[in-house]
Amino acid sequence: MRNGTFGKVVMELSPTEDNPRNSEGSFIDLKDGRLMFVYSRFVGETEDDYAFALIAKRYSSDQGNSWSEDEIIASPTEYDALNIMSVSLLRLANEDIGLFHLIRYGFHDTRLYLRRSSDEGKTWSEAVCCMPGPGYYNVNNDRVIRLSSGRLVVPACYFRMQGNNTADLGSWDPRAMLMFCLSDDDGVTWRESRSFHALPVAWSEAGFDEPGVVELMNGTLWAWIRTDLGRQYESFSVDGGETWSVPTPSIFTSPSSPLSMKRIQQKNNVLLAVWNPIPTYQTRIYERHSGGRSPLVGAISRDEGKTWEEEFAMETNERSGYCYTAIHFVDDSVLLAYAAGHADEGFCLRRLRIRKVKLSEFMS
Repeated sequence: MRNGTFGKVVMELSPTEDNPRNSEGSFIDLKDGRLMFVYSRFVGETEDDYAFALIAKRYSSDQGNSWSEDEIIASPTEYDALNIMSVSLLRLANEDIGLFHLIRYGFHDTRLYLRRSSDEGKTWSEAVCCMPGPGYYNVNNDRVIRLSSGRLVVPACYFRMQGNNTADLGSWDPRAMLMFCLSDDDGVTWRESRSFHALPVAWSEAGFDEPGVVELMNGTLWAWIRTDLGRQYESFSVDGGETWSVPTPSIFTSPSSPLSMKRIQQKNNVLLAVWNPIPTYQTRIYERHSGGRSPLVGAISRDEGKTWEEEFAMETNERSGYCYTAIHFVDDSVLLAYAAGHADEGFCLRRLRIRKVKLSEFMS
């Protein structure tokens, strides 16, 4: 693996007393040539997932080298909710911009919603729920995809309640189940896929958590799933996401941390994966602070994920945690937006960093 300073940091949002966390973003190209980046901006005193978070946006007119100040898109008060976060941006079939984000009412009801913009992000429609059944669902940032067929696919995980007290963490089962939601009318209506999977390992405390998905060139869908078993698991669908194979361990070693992957269109459809492998070092401060989410590495595949090469480490500080990476390609570079909190900040999700890396730095 190559270690080094790849690219440059083009934006860093540090925590402050009244803004304790900035995290979980997504990019999109606008029709006027600008980029828009949307992310979760926490305000108040705490930074946990149930704290008050706004959906904020910033713009870049120079391919991500510099960014505007914050503009607020949405607030939990609009929904009478505890929290909104974990955004995905996607160009829809009718050319609207789709803004997907979680609305958190509690352990009994956390689901993904879609808002649309027909004026390139200036105004947004009412929110449409993407999860037909009530419950607690998690969908990571920068995860929703549109297939070559036009179908929208949301990779999600579902958490069940073990007790009747829907406000009690003790009634919430942390062992996630893998499932997918689909739309065949450009996001107007949604349904669950026919498959769902639970991790058949009694000692797992996390289950199948925080999945992602990419469409391969032959039309197969490849999903990867975070586990606490030392590897990302993987599942495949050959019918557009209707049914999925039983998940099995993948080639990617990993702590209980998400992996991100996208296709580099300008490089003959090479796949780029960004994740935290299992490192060779373990320290008490590293485990307590980041959950093993260092180093942050990337690798490419020229054969649709069968093999991976040219692995490089862009962040290696074991006292920091790097995760929830959004990937976006611009010209000859890639923009990576990820959590990059330091142990001194007490929580690895408090700091948001955007790094711009030329593809030539890690691709021969």
